[in-house]
Order: sequence, then structure tokens, then C-alpha cells
Amino acid sequence: MTARFLKKFLNLGHFPKWLKKLDVLQFLRFIFRYDRACFQKEKSVSELPRYESKSVREAGKQFYVNSQGLRIPSVTTILNATKSREDRDRLFSWQQRIGVEQAAEITKSASRRGTGTHRYIQKFLQGQEVECPESIRPYWESVEPIVQAVEAVRLVEGVVIHDQLGYAGVVDCVASYEGVPCICEWKTSDRPKKTVDRLFDYPLQIVAYCGAVNQLYRDYDLNIRHALLVVAIPEMPAEVFWFEPSAIEEYWQQWEARVHQYWRRQGYFR
Repeated sequence: MTARFLKKFLNLGHFPKWLKKLDVLQFLRFIFRYDRACFQKEKSVSELPRYESKSVREAGKQFYVNSQGLRIPSVTTILNATKSREDRDRLFSWQQRIGVEQAAEITKSASRRGTGTHRYIQKFLQGQEVECPESIRPYWESVEPIVQAVEAVRLVEGVVIHDQLGYAGVVDCVASYEGVPCICEWKTSDRPKKTVDRLFDYPLQIVAYCGAVNQLYRDYDLNIRHALLVVAIPEMPAEVFWFEPSAIEEYWQQWEARVHQYWRRQGYFR
């Protein structure tokens, strides 16, 4: 066992519940991955400059104001406005099945836990030592080994704007995972997604951020071609979805089509 691992877990006197369930080989792999990640974090990495932009909401839709004063729709605004009929029917059926009020409460609760988990991961990656709130601890314990393996962090919770296509958003993290530069996206769920199909629009969201990062930071010799999407699940290891360049390209074409569809509906023909 490594000194880093002992200091982190044994001295604190706690192990995530799911970690206790690992067999010896899985446990050793976890330790070595943790140690490697800590070693990599000791290396200096140049951070990307932060893009300052004001966020505004209008009729439930989010926009970002760029340096020219133009309102740029967020990634989620575009995705929500261009959902397929099938996705809209699925959402409506779910609301009717459990009741509109309960559906709204579930959505609000999921949003709170997601925001809390994001904030804690942000503080952790920025080197801040803060106590983990009990409300999000199960999600943090699920995702912590993956976050520990993230290295060469260049941007955390940064606004990114794609001027050419006309969209904006906040990227969770630009870093490297197991030595590969990538976009990192953190999600929370009460049950496993299991397959990419059950991620719905998440892959489009992550390639949107990938394209915006590459476009905004083009003068920094940045060419992100991989993406990491992690789903934190209470009392279980987080699900890891890794996207290779071929998948990024496929989802990017779908995302471009959604963006063009959005702007055509706004009266702009591209």
C-alpha cells in the first residue's frame, strides 16, 4: 500500500461502502491508480485563461452574453428546444404516470444533488480542502476514484462559447485521464445507466463542450479528441463512459444538426 493511500483513507478512518466490496486484485488496482494520479498532480500544468461571460435566464431558457453583447443560447437550451417527439412523449408519459408535482420535485432534487456534487468536485480539483456535505457524500464516494485519476487539470467549470455555430455553456473540466487529454463531464444518478443509449442527450452535450473548447482556445494548441463522462451512483462505483475520436465525430455531426435546427427555428438560415 502507498503512503498517499494510507494518509487519505486510513488516517481519515473511512472507506466508501462500495470499496469494501472489492476483491484483492481490484483493491490493489485501485490503490495503484490512486497513487499514479497523485504523482501526476504534482506536475505543473498551465491553466487555460477563464472566459468571463454573464449568464441570463429568460422564460426558463439560459443564455450567455459574449464580448459583443450578443446573447448566445446555452447547450441545454438548444437540446431542450430540439428534442425529438419521442423524447418529449417519454417525458410527458413519465410526468403523467407519477404526477406532475412529484415529477417536478424529483427533477428539483436531482438538480440540487447534481449542483452540489459539481461544486464539491470543483473545489477538490482546485485544491481546496472542504468538508463533503452529507447530502452528496454517497455520490462523491462513488466518483472519487475517477476524480483522483484526473490529471493535468487546465480548466474547471469554465464558460466556453463557440462563436461560429452560436452556442455556449459551462464545461465541467478540461484535463487528462490516464494520460489522454479530454473533456470531463460529471453526472449523478440513483441507478446505473448501463448503456450509452440510456445517456440520451449527454453525449451531444459533451461533444458540444469539446467543440467549444477547441474553438475558443484554438491559439493554445488545443485539440481535444476524447471525452470522459462519469455517472456517480450511491453505494456503487461510478459508471465510466469513454468516447474515442470516432464516437466524438459521430456525435458532433448530430450536435451540429441540432444547432442548425435551433437557429432555423429562430429565423436564421445557416
